[in-house]
Amino acid sequence: MNTYNFSSNSINDTLMLGKNLASLLKKGDLVVLSGELGAGKTKFTEGFLKFFNLEDEISSPTFNIVNEYKKDDISIYHFDVYRLEDVAEFYEIGGDEYFENGICLIEWGELIKDALPKSFISIDITKLENDENKRLFRFISQGERYDKVLENLKSFYD
Repeated sequence: MNTYNFSSNSINDTLMLGKNLASLLKKGDLVVLSGELGAGKTKFTEGFLKFFNLEDEISSPTFNIVNEYKKDDISIYHFDVYRLEDVAEFYEIGGDEYFENGICLIEWGELIKDALPKSFISIDITKLENDENKRLFRFISQGERYDKVLENLKSFYD
């Protein structure tokens, strides 16, 4: 398990961070996004989708629980599990069946931690008090594959 911190000073920084991470992921990868309301989870996802030229299609999945975006032969599944009662409800909608079928981004994924596979990247986003546009992104890799992904992500910023 490795941890890396990235600072975002603007919405553009957040979008670029999402785009850079997307460039390193492939089918079967999982990203769990945590942070208070308005922290930037959906904005980060917009940047992620920008890598696939899908940023204009983004909508928050709050009411649908999952939105699917498709580019060529890759599917991106964007979950928002905030409104789920419990992890059983995630299984009831077949949420775990998405994991190997594309790249999954799960907002509020800590709420269904028992349903998550052993390997994934978690990102905790914190709004900084002194500036409403600044965010701290704390990336934590769970598993060797994601250790390498984070090393590569870090190389964008060294």
